[in-house]
Amino acid sequence: MKTLYRSIFFLSLLIVFYLSIVPASDIPNIAALDFLSDKLIHALIFLFLSFVGLKCHFNISKLFLLIMIFSFGLTIEVIHYYHPYRFFEIADLIANLIGILSALVIFNKKII
Repeated sequence: MKTLYRSIFFLSLLIVFYLSIVPASDIPNIAALDFLSDKLIHALIFLFLSFVGLKCHFNISKLFLLIMIFSFGLTIEVIHYYHPYRFFEIADLIANLIGILSALVIFNKKII
């Protein structure tokens, strides 16, 4: 099962990274997500990444894993600062952190 979670985790990281660097207009059906707030989408994506990452049971501490996932989001935001079609937003980082912390709570409480 660990192998499946790890495959999902790394594939998800690649997909999130790719979708984060292409112009939003290049992403098909992005209008379908208009009913969701951008910040809610950030929180849900990072909740998913963090929860799946925690289920992988890497040989590192949970704290280190979650710091690395947050750093991944920070790296994307720094890229957005220099990207002509994207924008750096502190609020995105806060939403990412909310998703990460939510995943930690769910994982530790064994809700899922």
